[in-house]
Amino acid sequence: MPLVFANPPISLSIAHAFAAFFTFSYVGSLYLSKSARLSFKNGVTLSTRPGEERAKEHDERWRNDPGVIRARLLAASVSTAVSAGALYWLVQSVTPENEKHRLSTLASTLARLGVTVDFLSTSPFWIVFPCLVAPTLYLGPLYVAWLCETLPLQRRWSVEVSLRSLFTTWAGLRNYVIGPITEEIVFRGCMLAVYHMAGASRTKMIFLTPLAFGVAHLHHAWDTYNRYGRTVAAARVAILSTLFQLAYTSLFGFHCAYLFLRTGSLLPPTVSHIFCNIMGLPQYSLHLRMFPARRRLIQLAYLLGIAGYIYTMRQWTHADDSLFWPAPDQVMRY
Repeated sequence: MPLVFANPPISLSIAHAFAAFFTFSYVGSLYLSKSARLSFKNGVTLSTRPGEERAKEHDERWRNDPGVIRARLLAASVSTAVSAGALYWLVQSVTPENEKHRLSTLASTLARLGVTVDFLSTSPFWIVFPCLVAPTLYLGPLYVAWLCETLPLQRRWSVEVSLRSLFTTWAGLRNYVIGPITEEIVFRGCMLAVYHMAGASRTKMIFLTPLAFGVAHLHHAWDTYNRYGRTVAAARVAILSTLFQLAYTSLFGFHCAYLFLRTGSLLPPTVSHIFCNIMGLPQYSLHLRMFPARRRLIQLAYLLGIAGYIYTMRQWTHADDSLFWPAPDQVMRY
């Protein structure tokens, strides 16, 4: 059992300060080293139509360049470790002197980060079901993937093309491994831990903290603006795509924050993050055009996915011993 408090040990202003530190240190770390910063040439001659991405010059550094990705993954990993260290320091600073021990402080910090294996002492299915909530929502796209025979073990699926390519490239490691893991540690584990210690309500933690996750993606606007030619059309593309990403990442953050608080574990939101990055946004209209003869079944699969998501979000995410979401007969601990 991690060290807990009967009353919030820190104030909301302290939680805000730590949340700002987590956010700006994570994003800021991506620009500290020259190899991690993007580089765009001035006066590039455009050979594309307005609203289209231009060709990359040989001496530019773009977001998907392997060297840039390597540098940014290192920076994000170090920043994540620093944020976890800051949380450890905070937990230690509010721990009574007679209970200050490195191992107990570490255990308490890990529990607040959601790094726990308590479920192994009860049933492994306790932690499996929350990981299946996001796939339930994607029932429609998964059905279309089944029609395309691209699901695991189907005819058009292979380890080499369908799996290894996702995790053996720098872009794949960023999108499906290191990126989701570090973001969940910082924006779910660290962020929700400090607000829980400050006594913030679950509603605020679910619907307000993900906004920081969304804001952390705003810096992509500069990259988009430059890749599309620094024109009025490029600015329009950058603004619209960034606003859409802000909305999408914030909504996705609501989902992950809820999973984290309900289960007290970092595993379900991390698995959901990786799964959703692999699947991408559902392409409902495209799927209907691809299989017009299965239109009704595709629509039914999408509707069942939404209904199943609403049901499983509560029924499959219950944990009696969650530090963040105690059972009705238990007292809130901080």
